Amino acid sequence: IEVCDARLPFSSENPMITEIRGDKPLIKILNKSDLADPKSTKVWLDYLESQHNVKAIALTTEQPSVAKNLVGLIRKLVPNKDEDGKQINAMIMGIPNVGKSTLLNTLVGKAKAKVGNEPAVTKGQQRIRLEEGLYLFDTPGMLWPKIANENSGYRLAVSGAVKDTAFDHDDIAYFAADYLLKHYPERLMDRYKLSELPAHEEDLIEAIGRKRSCIKSGGRVDLHKASVILINEIRDKTLGAISFELPDIIDAENAHFTELEEKRIAAREAKKTARGRGRKNKR
Repeated sequence: IEVCDARLPFSSENPMITEIRGDKPLIKILNKSDLADPKSTKVWLDYLESQHNVKAIALTTEQPSVAKNLVGLIRKLVPNKDEDGKQINAMIMGIPNVGKSTLLNTLVGKAKAKVGNEPAVTKGQQRIRLEEGLYLFDTPGMLWPKIANENSGYRLAVSGAVKDTAFDHDDIAYFAADYLLKHYPERLMDRYKLSELPAHEEDLIEAIGRKRSCIKSGGRVDLHKASVILINEIRDKTLGAISFELPDIIDAENAHFTELEEKRIAAREAKKTARGRGRKNKR
């Protein structure tokens, strides 16, 4: 069972999950779906369901009855074990701050897993009995050391999945501003009472700063304060339900970053070859 953030299903998934699970069935939970754009969530559910042996569902932390249906779904996905009376072991995982522990506590019915808004609250693996013959293994929320898609790092930062100290707040806000200008311009116009839509992300941050009186000496806009306002209003849903990626966006980005990586590898190999030739010539 992998718990992802419904606003960024790709960026919040563990890229190692395919290798870890092999051919085992996977339940993909798009959690916090109340914070995500419903149309985008529907696109993601259809996309994930098209993958082999994957069942995808959208949940919010306010849906305890729906969450508890997971027990029946787990048994349905491994009918042979259930019929033979064998123990079913399910591993639940998710990156920090996707609501995994809250979901787990809903399933168990009491606070078994530690819950918090700060990333990495769960420190060690927990074995939890859901019901007769069914056990859940809760794992700590961890991020992998290298994120291949650089934009995924920014999306994770926007959502709060990584601590604010890991990224510059202004950089996160500029990334978010650029995306919102392209995909949710009407939200920006309405929320910040803009007479016209700014052309660039820096112009948007400055406009927000002026509207919110983030002014420094000399009449200059405090861009950092304005950046903090934008990020906070994304996270607390003041700007409404927003999704930060779609399958076609991810496919295009992955192709781009793969091409860049291939070029870096080719350049590195070319340098090695050139150095080797230089050493031979010296001999």
